[in-house]
Amino acid sequence: MTKPAENILELPLEQWAEMALKAAVERIIVNHARQGLPIYFWRDGKVVKLLPEELRAESARLQTE
Repeated sequence: MTKPAENILELPLEQWAEMALKAAVERIIVNHARQGLPIYFWRDGKVVKLLPEELRAESARLQTE
């Protein structure tokens, strides 16, 4: 999972918000992978389904960072 920057108190609010959003998305990916649920998102004008197997691979990658 992503760790906050050491100088987090010195960062502007926009960067805090971006970091919080990224952390939330990471948690969603990990939780959906654990539960075996797909994630749906919008890409190139279409709804795309990311299967649990793909989520598990992404979850494993995120947890090793």
